[in-house]
Amino acid sequence: MQQNKVRKAVIPAAGFGTRLFPATKVVKKELFPIIDKDGRAKPVILAIVEEAISAGIEEVGIVVQPGDKEIFAEFFKSPPKKELFNKLSPQNQEYSKYLQELGSKITILTQEEQEGYGHAVFCAKEWVKDEPFLLMLGDHVYASDTEKSCASQVIDVYEQVHQSVLGLTVMPAEILHLAGCVTGIWHSFNSLLSLTQVYEKPSIEYARQHLRVEGMRDDEFLCMFGLYVLTPKIFDFLEEHINQNFRERGEFQLTSCLDGLREEEGMTGYLVKGKCFDTGLPDTYRQTMIDFRI
Repeated sequence: MQQNKVRKAVIPAAGFGTRLFPATKVVKKELFPIIDKDGRAKPVILAIVEEAISAGIEEVGIVVQPGDKEIFAEFFKSPPKKELFNKLSPQNQEYSKYLQELGSKITILTQEEQEGYGHAVFCAKEWVKDEPFLLMLGDHVYASDTEKSCASQVIDVYEQVHQSVLGLTVMPAEILHLAGCVTGIWHSFNSLLSLTQVYEKPSIEYARQHLRVEGMRDDEFLCMFGLYVLTPKIFDFLEEHINQNFRERGEFQLTSCLDGLREEEGMTGYLVKGKCFDTGLPDTYRQTMIDFRI
C-alpha cells in the first residue's frame, strides 16, 4: 500500500530561462520578483516554496544547476549582512528571520547536465526515496479560488484516492501545443476523473480525435496545471528512459513517463479550483505582475 502522507515537494529550477533572455543572463528566472497581496516583493521561487509549506509539506528539494547552488542557498539559508539587516524595517527584520526558518526545510539538489524536465525530476530520486511527493514547476505560481490552496487541494485528492494525481485546468484548443493534455472518465463531473491518456503538446487535430472529455465544450480540453502528486514509481520510468537514452525533442521528458505510470498504477486527474500563472514567458510574466494575488 502506498504511503499516504505527502511530506516532500520537488521544484525543478535548473533551466536556462532562454525565453526570458537577456534578463536571465543576470537573474535566474526563478528569482524574478512578483508582488504578493500584502505588497511584499518576493522572488517566484519563494512564493512556490510558501505554497508547498502552507499545504503541510515538511521538506522541499529545489533542483538547480551546480553553478546556481550558492545563489539559492544564499537566499534561503544566509542572513543579510549586519549593516543591511539593521537598515531593514522591524517587519522586514522579522521576515528575514522567517526566511532562515524556511531555509531549514529546504535542500538544494543539483542537475549536473541540463537534459530536460524529466531528467531534472529524476535528480531528486535519492532525496525523495520511497515516498510520494508533490511536484511543482519552478516558474509557476498559483492562486486558489477557495480558502484551500491549490497545492492543498491536490494533496487532499491523493490522500483520498491513494494514487498519483495530476492537477488540471481547462485550455482552449489554440494553445494545446504549449501544454500536456489528458483525457479520461469523470468520477465527479468537473472535479475528478480517471485518466486514460496523458499526452504532451498535441496538435489540435490529435486532441479533437483522441483527447475529448465528456461534457467539455467544443475545442476545450483538460491540460496540466503544474501541480502533481506522484508515487516514487515515476522514478523507475524516468530511469528506464535515461538508461535507454530515450529522448523526446532532444531531452528526457516527464509526460511519457506519466503515461507509463498511469498504465501501471492508475492515475487521477483533478480540476484545480484556482489559477496558475506562468512567469517563464515575457507576456505571461507581465500578466502575472498584474493579476497575481496570494
